[in-house]
Amino acid sequence: MQVLVIGAGVVGLAVARALARNGHEVVVAEAENAIGTGISARNSEVIHGGMYYPTGSLRGRHCVAGRRLLYAFCASHGVPHRKCGKLIVATDAAELAKIEAIAAQGKINDVEGLTPITADAARAMEPDLACVGALLSPETGIVDAHAYMLALRGDLEDAGGMIAFNTPVTGAVRKDGQWQVSFGGSEAGDMTFDAIANCAGLGAQTVAHAMPDYPQPRVPRLVLAKGNYFTFTGKPVFKRLIYPVPMPGGLGVHVTLDLAGRMRFGPDVEWIEREHYEVDPRRADAFYARIRTYWPAMPDGALAPDYSGIRPKLTGPGEPQADFMIDGPADHGVPGLVQMFGIESPGLTSSLSLAEDVAARLAH
Repeated sequence: MQVLVIGAGVVGLAVARALARNGHEVVVAEAENAIGTGISARNSEVIHGGMYYPTGSLRGRHCVAGRRLLYAFCASHGVPHRKCGKLIVATDAAELAKIEAIAAQGKINDVEGLTPITADAARAMEPDLACVGALLSPETGIVDAHAYMLALRGDLEDAGGMIAFNTPVTGAVRKDGQWQVSFGGSEAGDMTFDAIANCAGLGAQTVAHAMPDYPQPRVPRLVLAKGNYFTFTGKPVFKRLIYPVPMPGGLGVHVTLDLAGRMRFGPDVEWIEREHYEVDPRRADAFYARIRTYWPAMPDGALAPDYSGIRPKLTGPGEPQADFMIDGPADHGVPGLVQMFGIESPGLTSSLSLAEDVAARLAH
């Protein structure tokens, strides 16, 4: 089977790798000139545990399964990563009830090792932390996202797959039992494929709208939620990831670390109308206020604007968080097509499990 994967971000690369390893001829069409230039290049590089997501959700299932696969992949491919663990902290009694609920959901989701701990136990681990209790997630970690994507690309190409850069997909129609796909770019033209996996991230809805055979009412709206990060300019004080209780639209302004030990804070949630990545230094004021609820000794002037990413959400402010949307032939009735919408966090953690899911849907 000849398969086109649209998008060379972390999910597209994982999907393409899985299909190529299953014996298919795979081409990845990437509109930009390199892998992972969109959502995949602008996240916190956290390997998530999977305790937040609703029972039976795609996010919950793929996060837990994907995390296990990702740690094994990193170990076998030499991808830099560290299982540093994280603390979800409660700063008052109401938040204590929330982390108890998170612990209960984590147990339902089969997340290993979640342990409620006292404030004293949390401070023994992280002396600068202020809280009334915490939830320890030992399976949470960090990964070098770009090195991970390079390893996925290596496996894809070893299995005979290829990536066409600077090759945007401008349309696709069903013709004689195949997909006739139109490409833009400097080598614009048409090619035919047996199947398509749309993994275009922020561009997934635009691509789907260029497929007239796909039922257009099924294309969900795209809501842009920008997440800003600030770097800490002093010496890091935490050895683990520190998360407050979740906030509407995200997991709250948390402490994240990179593999060099540098410390940064984010992301927040900034609802936007168009894509832009500038970090407004004035947003630091809200960061200081939130961070000092769990790190009261944070010094003034310690934050500098770093980078931002955009979550491709399917729901907006005040609406319940949407699940991943994976729309396959059994759902929409069009042969040889899987559409992926709203693949935000924990998309990186889930990527290898999502890839198995997409490959299975295209096999039927």
